[in-house]
Amino acid sequence: MDFQDRTVEHTESTFKDIGARLKAYRLGRNLTPEELAARLNISRAALYRAEKGGIAKIDMLTAIADELQISLPSLLGVGIEYVDNALSFFERMRQIEEDCDQIIGLFSPISYLVTTERYDQVLHDVLRESTQDENGENIARILSVIKARKQKFKQARPLLASIISDADIRKFLREGLQGSADLDTRTRDLRRHMALEEVRHIVDMLRNPDIGVQIGVAREPIPSTSFQIVRKAGRSVLTISPFRLGHDPNIRVGVGMITSAPEALELHEGIAERLWATSLKGREAAEHIEDLIARDGIKPPQTGD
Repeated sequence: MDFQDRTVEHTESTFKDIGARLKAYRLGRNLTPEELAARLNISRAALYRAEKGGIAKIDMLTAIADELQISLPSLLGVGIEYVDNALSFFERMRQIEEDCDQIIGLFSPISYLVTTERYDQVLHDVLRESTQDENGENIARILSVIKARKQKFKQARPLLASIISDADIRKFLREGLQGSADLDTRTRDLRRHMALEEVRHIVDMLRNPDIGVQIGVAREPIPSTSFQIVRKAGRSVLTISPFRLGHDPNIRVGVGMITSAPEALELHEGIAERLWATSLKGREAAEHIEDLIARDGIKPPQTGD
């Protein structure tokens, strides 16, 4: 491949990335392709081509950015990309993770990518509790996107290094997955039982690790903001998330950040390397979490003789 071929390939990739961002922001504004095309006074086919990377003119990009209420640099992926809603942010994560080689994640209580199907079932109710969303349409869209992320991860099997906090695990065991503090006793107990099963799943992954999945249990304080580093074909992307899918979820308020800036990557890679180096792993980590289960997990009901 000569220089000209590489330049064409890079340009096509850049336009494809722009189209992917366009789609993510459109989803976040709850606009159908037909609605956005009508607002832009273009055909549905033209918008479809744009979302596939067929960007024709800069003035079209400017009009799209204005209509979606984002900056042109964010749409172009220049510098830091700011994302002001959970649906767009998780769609961007899904896009970034496609065909990646490695994921390094710091999420509570663990990376969503390795949670069980039962976690998904309970998560729907938890998000409804946290938002008091009567129609649930936005929640359904978010769940659809994150489930697609998990499915793609299972199919592609990139390397995953997930750092979890033992303090977060203890809280998860004590309180379960909750979207509201006003749960009745029965629901609270059911959520704690669900948390117990999910933590046992973590223990199973530590004792019998899947190929390419590594888990480290940090005992020192970890950042309150979740982040993920995705590596793909020699390029790294950092996503910093204010949105939470675990305990006390947040899918309503926050600004996520996405960047490939070297300084931001270097600083967050340094945090990840330090936490990973001091984390418990393998059998030692499994035994530590089993101690947490014995101390903080919900106990089975006592039965009479």
